[in-house]
Order: sequence, then C-alpha cells, then structure tokens
Amino acid sequence: MKVATAIVGAMLFFFVFAAPAGFAETILVEAESFETTGGWVVDQQSIDRMGSAYLLAHGLGAPVEDAATTVRFTTPGIYYVFVRTKNWVAPFGVADAPGRFGLLIDGRALRTTFGVEGADWHWQPGGTVSITKESVPLALHDLTGFEGRCDAIVLTTDAGLVPPNDNPAMARFRARLLGLPEEPADAGSYDLVIVGGGIAGTCTAVSAARLGLNVALIQNRPVLGGNNSSEVRVHLNGRINLPPWPALGDVVKELDSGKRGNAQPAAGYDDDRKLAVVRKEKNIRLFLNTHVYKAQTRDNRITAVIATDIRTGKEMRFTAPLFADCTGDGNLGYLAGADWRMGRESRDETGESLAPQKPDKMTMGASVQWYAEKTDAATSFPDCPWALQFSEETCCDATRGDWDWEAGMDRDQIAETELIRDHLLRAVYGNWAFQKNKSKDRDGYANYRLCWVAYIAGKRESRRLLGDVVLRQQDLQGRTRFPDAFVTTTWTIDLHYPAPDNTEHFPGLQFRSIAKHTPIEPYPIPYRCLYSRNVDNLFMAGRCVSVTHVALGTVRVMRTGGMMGELVGMAASLCRRHDTTPRGVYRSHLDELKQLAARGVGSANR
Repeated sequence: MKVATAIVGAMLFFFVFAAPAGFAETILVEAESFETTGGWVVDQQSIDRMGSAYLLAHGLGAPVEDAATTVRFTTPGIYYVFVRTKNWVAPFGVADAPGRFGLLIDGRALRTTFGVEGADWHWQPGGTVSITKESVPLALHDLTGFEGRCDAIVLTTDAGLVPPNDNPAMARFRARLLGLPEEPADAGSYDLVIVGGGIAGTCTAVSAARLGLNVALIQNRPVLGGNNSSEVRVHLNGRINLPPWPALGDVVKELDSGKRGNAQPAAGYDDDRKLAVVRKEKNIRLFLNTHVYKAQTRDNRITAVIATDIRTGKEMRFTAPLFADCTGDGNLGYLAGADWRMGRESRDETGESLAPQKPDKMTMGASVQWYAEKTDAATSFPDCPWALQFSEETCCDATRGDWDWEAGMDRDQIAETELIRDHLLRAVYGNWAFQKNKSKDRDGYANYRLCWVAYIAGKRESRRLLGDVVLRQQDLQGRTRFPDAFVTTTWTIDLHYPAPDNTEHFPGLQFRSIAKHTPIEPYPIPYRCLYSRNVDNLFMAGRCVSVTHVALGTVRVMRTGGMMGELVGMAASLCRRHDTTPRGVYRSHLDELKQLAARGVGSANR
C-alpha cells in the first residue's frame, strides 16, 4: 500500500510516495516550488501549454545563483534522475546549447549537463544517484547565465519508469505525485472575480470594491501592472479625465506616478504604488502568483473558476455571480466558451480601409525591451554563436531596446509565447555581442554593461472577445454616436508591422517593427464592447475587448484600458444592486451607469 508523506517549509510542498521493500519510490520536485530560487526566476508565460511554470536562469550572460531546496527520502537506495528541460535554441536550428545547467544532489554535481538537447520540453535522463540520507539538499547550478530552464525533477527507484511528457497523462502524473486533492480548496464566494492584474484589472477591482462589492483579484505574476510593471516596463499612454465623463480616469491616476519612458530602471514603474492602492481596499482579496486554468459554466454563465498557486501547486475554486476577463489574452473568456477572434478581419467583412483585402492570422507582436548603462571601467560580454548573427550592415547601433524590438506578428501569440520571447532574446544577445566584440565602434561600447533584458514579453494583441458591439475604424473616424458611449480613447490608430529593412536582413526572423499611425479625435467607446455577447455574466477590460484588429490600435493603450476597468466596476455594482447581467445594465439601467460615471470612484470622491 502506498503512503503519502508531506514535507512543508517556506510554502513548499513535496509529496513522497513510499512503499514496502520491493516496491518503487518516486519523488517529483517542481522547480518553481524550490525553497529558494536564488538568481533563477519563475516563468509562467507558457503555463497553459506546459501544465506548470518553470525556473529560468536569466543572467544576461553571467551564471546566476543556485536555486536550492531540500527533499526527504523514506527509502535509501539507487535513484534514477530525470530533469524536464529543453535546449531552447534548438527550435532555431542552432547547433549549440547556451542554457546549460547542472543538478547538485547532496552537494555533488551529477555528471550529466542539462539543457543541451531537444527542441521541445522533455525528461532528460540524468543517470543515477545513491541516496543514503533521509534529508538531502538539491540545487540547480547555472553554467552560462543564458536562459537555462528547468520545469521539474523526478527521482525514482523504478528502473523502468519513463515520466509522461504530454497532457493529460503528465497532468495526472503530477497530481498523483504532488498529492493534489481531487477537489480544489474553496477560495471563497465573491460578488466579482477578476482574472488579470494589469492596469485594467486593477482598476476594475478598485472601482468595484469602492462601490461595495466583495472582489477577488487574481494575478498570475508576483506584481500588479502587467505591461506597466517592472517586469515589462512600458509607460502608461492615452489621456484620461476627458468628456463625456471626465471622472473616468481617477483610479488610473492613483496608480500612475506620471513617470515616462520605456525600458527604464525598475523604480520608474511603481510596483509598490499599485500594490498599496489595492491593499487599502478592504473589499479586495488579492491572489498573486495564482493562475486560472479552468472555468466551470452552466446555462451560458460562469459559475466558478479553478486556479493554481504557481509556487505550491495548491488548487483553489472561486465562485461569483460576475466575472471579468482582464488577462489581455482573453484567457477566461476562452475557457468559458466566449466568442472571440484573433488576427485581422478582411476589408469586405468590416468595411475598414485599414483592413487587409483578405483575412489573415497576423497580429501586432510582443516586445522584449532592454537597456545598457555606462560604467567606470570596461566590461566584457561573451560571444553568442547561438544567437542571431550580425554584421556592420545589420547591427542595430543601440544601448536601449524600446517597443520596436518586437516579433511574432506571423506567429500564434498564445501558443508560441515562449518561442517568440526566445527569438527576441537571441536578437538582443546577438546584437549586443556584436557591438561589444566585433563592431568597428566596439571601443565606444567598452564601458557599457547590459543591465536589464525583459524575460516577460510585452504583448499587444492576441484574442479579442466579442461583445454586443464590435468597434470598427469607421466608428472611430466617422464618430458613430452610441447611446452607451463612455470610455474616451485618445491614442492614434497605431498598428504595427515588421520593419522592412529588418525583414530584408533577417527574412523569416525579423525582430524589429514600425508603427503606422492614423490620427483620430478623442472618441468615447461604447459600454457594449465591455461584456461578452454569449457568456451572460462575463465582463472584459483591456486589450481583449470587443473591437476589430484595426480599432484595437487605439483602445489597447493602458490608461484607456484602466478607464474601461473603472466603468466595468461601476456596471458590476449595478448588476448586484438590480440582480441583472452586464447586458441588463445596458438595457435597463444605463442612466444609473451614467450617474456613476459622472461621479467617479476616485479616492477623493468616496
């Protein structure tokens, strides 16, 4: 009979399945649950595809500090070791392996070097190890500082075990070895559950909470702010506090320090300021590092969402009569079966002059920003033969990479997030290595040090959830008058395309973009773009709202998304007051929504 024992420490859960003599023992250690991550970072961007987050050795070419934990064994003996990893440059056809790392067990390194093979995630065999102690330390030892990655470790006395690598078998394997209960823990019942803690989601939560709703705000990163956080570092754009409802934007203003500039030091993005605003609200329960992966539905309504704590694996169930998708990717809507689009509509379908003749899957891309700083002494940077290769003609002469270090317009921004990010990392590292080591101007770069490169890609576009109104270019330019006009968008119709010269030099591997701006007059977006047309209790705010690809060019900037969140919070309060749906607010309570918008929910108006 199998016996499960749990060792708990520092929010860490290991489950060891021991058996009487003659039976195998297998231990699964999730890398993201290590007691100390050292210099490794938790990367959750591909969690839906992989089934879990992983640790990434993001050291900008300098090996990072070890990640470490302790595992308890109940049976001494010879254990077979497997590490789930990949060679992250293999998908690009490169015969090298920059993401190399080792595994130390009880202070001794295994002979196997990990991260050297396989274009896809897989269980790399690591040989055997003799375990003689009950408590044994494990450590991930980075060898390069160039994006080594580890998802999990398996140690087993079963010589015939091959850990499953594909879902659903891998999900069942994980659940069994982690001892996850069949039913998730009850995380509570709320008036409104918000998935996504960017500017739009944070404003939704604050607005609803100040109007008396009991709110859960679920964010799958350790910080709030999304693209405006210290992880991505994009400043806020768009104007706020404009007619016809000048109080909209008051909450945005509380979150916004007003500091300008992309790819700047972390302090400029005020993570603590956003967190403090949320923490002040007694009606908000904040769940950071928590990822929603399932929606339970009935009769065209979401009844609950299931989420997992990224670090511990603990599963939780959140119930509410109302939900808001502020994920950017439209993840909650997708899980709930909401209607959605991704890519560009045709000109015949939408009547938009900026739309292409034929529909396609092209989206605006994701950016990996970066910067270097001048130092008092010369610094070195290794050659990167596995990165994109540059010449005097193709090199980008730069010490900072802004929004236009953008890629993935021809890729799936959701399914291929890791690949897109990795391609941009190869571009950044390859360009910097050329500048430092081979450029005719290398003496001018001698005292520059690469200080920061984003590992969380800043997305612009993926799924758009469809509402009762799908906003189009001609609505913006022709100033269509909607009775439910509220959130004023002020940015241009800003659409991104691959930079022609970059495409010429790197065909199929472009990593730079251009922006084509079509001016508009400030225009109020209708409320009916902010709720799903077929999931009756689902709001949305941010870049996943109901617009065409062309119209997304203006509404996607974060101050505008924040005002959407303020309005959604107001509408949610009316849903509770009148026991109605988001659509019901439009049909029967629009005047009340206008009253709330006129008053606003800023801290000064409370």
